[in-house]
Amino acid sequence: MRKTTVAAAALAGAALLAGAAVSASAAGTPPAALALARQTLPAGDGWASDTTGTSGGSAADAEHVFTVRTRDELAAAVAGDTPKIVFVSGGIDANAGKTCADYADPEYSLDAFLAAYDPAVWGRATKPTGPLEDARARSAKNQGLRVNVKVGGNTTIVGLGGSKISGANLLIDKVDNVILRNLRFEDAYDCFPSWDPTDGALGNWNSLYDTVTVTGATHVWADHNNFSDGNNTDDTQPLYFGRPYQVHDGALDVIRAADLVTISWNNFFDHDKTMLIGSSNTVGADVGKLRVTIHHNRFANVGQRVPRVRFGQVDVYDNYFYATDEDSYSYSWGVGVYAQVYAENNFLLRSADIPLSKVAYDWRGTAPGAITEVGTATRVGTGPVSAVNLVAEYNATHEPDLPATTWVPALRAATPDPATAVPALVTAKAGAGKLGF
Repeated sequence: MRKTTVAAAALAGAALLAGAAVSASAAGTPPAALALARQTLPAGDGWASDTTGTSGGSAADAEHVFTVRTRDELAAAVAGDTPKIVFVSGGIDANAGKTCADYADPEYSLDAFLAAYDPAVWGRATKPTGPLEDARARSAKNQGLRVNVKVGGNTTIVGLGGSKISGANLLIDKVDNVILRNLRFEDAYDCFPSWDPTDGALGNWNSLYDTVTVTGATHVWADHNNFSDGNNTDDTQPLYFGRPYQVHDGALDVIRAADLVTISWNNFFDHDKTMLIGSSNTVGADVGKLRVTIHHNRFANVGQRVPRVRFGQVDVYDNYFYATDEDSYSYSWGVGVYAQVYAENNFLLRSADIPLSKVAYDWRGTAPGAITEVGTATRVGTGPVSAVNLVAEYNATHEPDLPATTWVPALRAATPDPATAVPALVTAKAGAGKLGF
């Protein structure tokens, strides 16, 4: 039988009363996982190393080292700002035992919603209002109570071998000092997407949940994780009102004045809206924030926002972009209002039907925003590798040009890996399961 300290047993008992049993024993945890959980972000490794650096829960005492196996255990273990280490074991499904029908408000029906807000009936000038939209919002709130898991500050979460978190939206909200490592995140689906006929020329369905949301938080390090939609990709969803019924939002979004984030050695695949940095064009709290480093990640067949940036100084280097599905690909680097993006030594593998001019995209409108690109390499399929400037390719076919930044990153490797080395290096080392346990 596992031994627990009095304090840990008290916490576990309290969690059990709330419907969540938490194990506070490290017994059986691989030594490599225990050692990794005590690691801090190395100095100089991106924006999250700035000022106080990022140590997560590395200073946790024995009473605050937990192993969790259910959604409720996870939510209880990661709460609060006391330093803590949380190991995820097995498969955690935030929606376990629940279907979308279980979350639906008694007054909600998708068929009735589609009939009421069909653009032929409702029009396209205003967003839905009225009893059916209110019932949809209540339904979404019901699901949110299960899907959203709020992570406290001074936390390290580590996935043990074979573990996975499905259907959850980890909210790192207005806290400091969080580390996520060796985790497999999958399919944070929204049962009740909202319809906005004013979104774009044809309207859009918009989902509510990211897999991980960094909102108003500081010093966050996401390292060696996997992010995907699993078998529930958006391209398998139906069309309603002629638009995809999109049930996923971001994979890892950094929004609402969040700051000092490093995203390293992760796998992002089979997802559409991958990484939004800055959620509003409004000048305000985001100014001087949203500083993010993105390095040595693999982005495989993701549709867009890799990343899409507003306001922030965002360093994108030594990443492997894999784009072979022209039907699901929109763009990669989105330059929005006041963005300062620096892209260096990235590698793009693409199919021939994805033009080079499509990789960068201008979301600035009439506001400033800039991108500098250095050392990109590309190839089509197994063809020869060649140097390319994707921003120049965009500028050659669009007006106005995307200008270069005046900002040069400092918090990174002194000499980035050459772009030609990136595919082999990132494939071998990025993602969950590559840290030795």
